[in-house]
Amino acid sequence: MLKSVCKATLLATTRKRTATFLQAGLIKNHHQVTNTRITRALATSANASLIPETHVRSYGQPVFETHPYALEKNELTPGVSALEYELRRTELMNSLHEGSLVISLGYRTRYMSNNVFYPFHQNTDFWYLTGFNEPDAAAILEKDSSPKGYKMTMFGLPKNPSVELWDGPRTGLDGMIEKFGADEAFNSMQFPTRLKEAINNAKCIYVDTNMSSGSILSSSEPAKKLISYGTATDWSNWQEGGVAGLLTKVLRSFESYGKDFGKTTKPVKQLSPLVQEFRNVKSEAEAKVMRQSGEISSKAFIEAMKFTKPGVTEGQLWAKLDFECRMRGSSILAYVPVVAGGPNALSMHYVRNDMKLRNGDLVLVDCGGEYNGYASDITRTWPINGKFSEPQRKLYQAVLNVNKACIKLCTESHNMSLHGIHDVSVRLMKQELDKINFHVKSGDVERILYPHHVGHYLGLDVHDCHDLDRSRRLKKGMVITIEPGLYVPFDDRFPKEYQGIGIRIEDNVCIGKDDPWVLTATAPKEIVDIEFCCESS
Repeated sequence: MLKSVCKATLLATTRKRTATFLQAGLIKNHHQVTNTRITRALATSANASLIPETHVRSYGQPVFETHPYALEKNELTPGVSALEYELRRTELMNSLHEGSLVISLGYRTRYMSNNVFYPFHQNTDFWYLTGFNEPDAAAILEKDSSPKGYKMTMFGLPKNPSVELWDGPRTGLDGMIEKFGADEAFNSMQFPTRLKEAINNAKCIYVDTNMSSGSILSSSEPAKKLISYGTATDWSNWQEGGVAGLLTKVLRSFESYGKDFGKTTKPVKQLSPLVQEFRNVKSEAEAKVMRQSGEISSKAFIEAMKFTKPGVTEGQLWAKLDFECRMRGSSILAYVPVVAGGPNALSMHYVRNDMKLRNGDLVLVDCGGEYNGYASDITRTWPINGKFSEPQRKLYQAVLNVNKACIKLCTESHNMSLHGIHDVSVRLMKQELDKINFHVKSGDVERILYPHHVGHYLGLDVHDCHDLDRSRRLKKGMVITIEPGLYVPFDDRFPKEYQGIGIRIEDNVCIGKDDPWVLTATAPKEIVDIEFCCESS
């Protein structure tokens, strides 16, 4: 890591260099960088001739022109065509009334500590609508009477040779139009001004911010607040919150004006629940990407089972899974994994992952890679020494029987919901426990031994479409998890030989018309297959 220079010197040098470039005509679409936290180190001198020529014609993310081995010519992101993104926006706008305005916001770069940033991860609703994967971006969709039915204006960071010399290429404003289908594209600094213009012409506004639902986004609040003061705020430090921060500042500046306006016919509504209705049913292209995501993670689990032995730490097993997922194409793990040896598995979201694995214990691993934006979410439990003890075997088989029975219900023809499948799983778990002499009340099964839901929606987010309840009927194309578990505490109400054992078995399932499609079928879960895999180390 390069050492940062003094901030005062840094700013003075950067401004002087930028002025020189501007006079020479070497920088176009310039915007002033006022937040030095954007980069760990900046050059103290620069020469435009040193800027790689590829940055002039490159983009800020993989596209066919730069990554022909990863995308087909018609694809905007790997596995998903530009046409599909266009159809998503069209479907969304067709569902809205004339004069509707949609404001979709990308995420900013987030920081772990001073000048040390996290890997960037885009707002998944914004990704779903645009496919654009750079920070500080936004899109405004205005429903109109054009043949397309709407106008899309995108906002982002323009090309900047001096910044790209350090941070790599940006797509730029022309790229947003040429590659991502925007009708117009502007520097993010112009977002407040353009937002005011769009709101003036709108009849209904759909937007999400990090503000509480009881604040000005309540549909009962007058949207006329949004029309005033759009350019009256000082935006010089807009990088602090990206375009979402810009919008939040605009909205907050309007709050003090709320009392001056009466009722209006311009309601402000949350966008995310509407987008999630479309996200919940996956296209054929999305299902294929998710199948590949599940396959990558499944194979990583096989290698992790082979790697496991007494004395290995939970953290080392985490590293093995991360490595194997990345080697097969995942860009990142979809979430912080659970690697829980022995009694640590009694905590369902245990993520410390800092203990040594002990001979005779089980290890519960909940992990999944992200592939081309789509998450996988797998849980497997296996013996650290490669062989299940008799109590472990019996308890594991009980959970496995429930897992397999619930997967069979994951079809449209069964007319089930996730809540319905959960109710079945609790009943079946009680029956399985009776077989191995637990003899517990049904209430204790849900309250103590199996205290979580059988599953959730899965997609661009691990807990996908979080605003949609789990009582809706499952439809073909939905992707869900099925993850029954048992966690036996050190409590004399339960047989002693099972105390301290935690087991969960989780698969990713795409709902079919008459048959489920298990996206994680490659990950071993039968006892004989797990033991064979562990012996293959």
